[in-house]
Amino acid sequence: MAGIPNDVWYADGLRFRCTQCGDCCTGAEGYVWVNQAEIDVMAARLELEPGEFEKRFVRRVGIRRSLTERPGGDCVLLDASTRKCTVYDQRPRQCKTWPFWDSNLKSPEAWEEAASHCPGCNKGNLVPLDTIREQAAKIRI
Repeated sequence: MAGIPNDVWYADGLRFRCTQCGDCCTGAEGYVWVNQAEIDVMAARLELEPGEFEKRFVRRVGIRRSLTERPGGDCVLLDASTRKCTVYDQRPRQCKTWPFWDSNLKSPEAWEEAASHCPGCNKGNLVPLDTIREQAAKIRI
């Protein structure tokens, strides 16, 4: 796959297993970019019309759209009591591709910084380079 050479520092793969801890769904304010297809499937999961979902859970940022946050930075779709994502199986590609974002893959130090906040990094099965490439190609963060 184009874009990521074979001789990157993580050429032998990286370990990751999502623990569904909710840590990546909270913290500093930011953006979880969404497109219409993602809005549609999340709305269906919550048994809402897409327009109603967008009214309740999405904000405009220029020409783009992002999920809203509660005060303090929690994603609006994070259940406050269980700390689980209410649309986990239908979550946006930005969430599905964590932690294989360019920003986390740029160096071993960047990966370790991500791992310091994510209990799933460096755990679980080895994710091969081809899968990491595939995930990283879905979104550039």
